[in-house]
Amino acid sequence: MNAQATCRDTAFAGLPAFELTLRQGDRLLVALHGAHVLSWVSGGQERLYLSPQSVMDGQAAIRGGVPVCFPQFNQRGPMAERLPKHGFVRNVAWLADAPELDAEYARLTLRLSDNAQTRVWWPQAFALALHIDLSPGALQLTLDVHNTDTQALAFSGALHTYLAVPDVTQATLQGLGGQPECDSLTDTHALAPDSIRFATEFDRFYEAGPQPLTLNDSLQISQSPSWANTVVWNPAQDLSKRLADMPDEGWQHMLCVEAAQVHTPITLPSGGRWAGWQRLQVRNP
Repeated sequence: MNAQATCRDTAFAGLPAFELTLRQGDRLLVALHGAHVLSWVSGGQERLYLSPQSVMDGQAAIRGGVPVCFPQFNQRGPMAERLPKHGFVRNVAWLADAPELDAEYARLTLRLSDNAQTRVWWPQAFALALHIDLSPGALQLTLDVHNTDTQALAFSGALHTYLAVPDVTQATLQGLGGQPECDSLTDTHALAPDSIRFATEFDRFYEAGPQPLTLNDSLQISQSPSWANTVVWNPAQDLSKRLADMPDEGWQHMLCVEAAQVHTPITLPSGGRWAGWQRLQVRNP
């Protein structure tokens, strides 16, 4: 057995990738395209959903895993009409630092700065880092934004995490009870119930709560206060059938629980920095 964690260059569906493995067996697969976490295996179980029909051409966004949405969430942002849905950083290749490895921990940092490709979409100068931290039973993603421009930088975004579930119609999400809730499908507002269930198409965002969430009593989900919102999404059957990169029944096996900034952009002055994280922790039975 290895004395410390390992990181090896690999490929997934032709895309350059890295595989991180802890000595106790937890494993992570990350594509350079989009700084996209494709797989997280913990306790011998896959914890993320990746669509088997996702386009892997090095240009399109990958369906599943953990897409990074920046500098806008969906098409809500300071340049909504000009930017692609969920921004553009999930559509381009990032660069990797040398990994940090020890016996019970592995960190991989991926970076993206403005370049000729990004300036086609957005004239802003910026520097992003995604810190990916793997430890036994836990995965934490931290997005770090640095405004390297002489003008202010305004952005929204998300860590758009697709979690694997055996059957979403039997799933329960707890921890948002009493938080303000907006249903994006009906544009109605309410307070979240203590336990959220999923029988039909679900697309709601919440004011982020102070406590971690629990999915199916098996996974704890927490996020930094720097993200104002938590987004919960499942396309259900009808929308899933209309998504070319999702199997018709793929909706049954996934639930997105996202650390997000939906409506109110974060504004950084010249030279300013911001960081926001999401942490996934396996709950021991």
